Amino acid sequence: MSDKKTPALDLQGIELHYGYVKALDGVNFHVNQGEAVALLGDNGAGKSTLLKLMSGVHKQTFGTIKVHGEEVHFHSPKDSGDAGIEMVYQDLALVDALDSATNLLLGREILRKGLLGLLGFIDRKKMVEEANFQTERLGVKIANMTRPVEMLSGGQRQGVALARAAVRVTDKPKGILLLDEPTAALGYEQKVMVEGLIKRLAEHGIAVVVVTHDLPLAFNATTRMVVLNRGRKVCDVETKDTTYEEIVGWITGAREPQKGI
Repeated sequence: MSDKKTPALDLQGIELHYGYVKALDGVNFHVNQGEAVALLGDNGAGKSTLLKLMSGVHKQTFGTIKVHGEEVHFHSPKDSGDAGIEMVYQDLALVDALDSATNLLLGREILRKGLLGLLGFIDRKKMVEEANFQTERLGVKIANMTRPVEMLSGGQRQGVALARAAVRVTDKPKGILLLDEPTAALGYEQKVMVEGLIKRLAEHGIAVVVVTHDLPLAFNATTRMVVLNRGRKVCDVETKDTTYEEIVGWITGAREPQKGI
């Protein structure tokens, strides 16, 4: 379902300087519509920094960012959101005191009919029904929609954050989803759920970028892998055409950068 001619998200010649230090050095990166790409690297390689450029948290020193062929200039996460990009951060950005259903539909609350709706009263029953419908559609299991998220386990909280982003991005005609370590601290069953969600979103035409240290996730859920090492891209390879040993070699620097990168 990907459009090979015009990437959903295209970064060219990206550099990010902190004084005399280059956090990113001439990085080219793209993801097509309907494609899931793993962005890999050791700690300090620059992968999370590159993700924050895509989401508008940081601004590049040099280079261009295009969304569906149009150059964009992000000054905040709101700018990237307006461009159709959704991001799930490691800290999840949930409202602890609110229940799962409200967090899932935050900013899209369903109001009660009539005067109460005009006064801003939320239809709690409809909110729970809609949240259950959306998570079932996405294949995400959340045990109790009415329980405050502060009472949920880390894995359940992750599920709520992923589901919220997935709902928002599937509402957009050409959505782009960015995931920062989506399986951190998750159990096996929850990791399988995340893998399935990534594949389903790509199959439905969403462009997905996954920053992860979880190589099994990368091999199981993505079709292409990009490795950064010390702020530079050292490989860009189809998942089916590489091995664990090659990827680990590029991550650690034991393997020479791929030719033509």
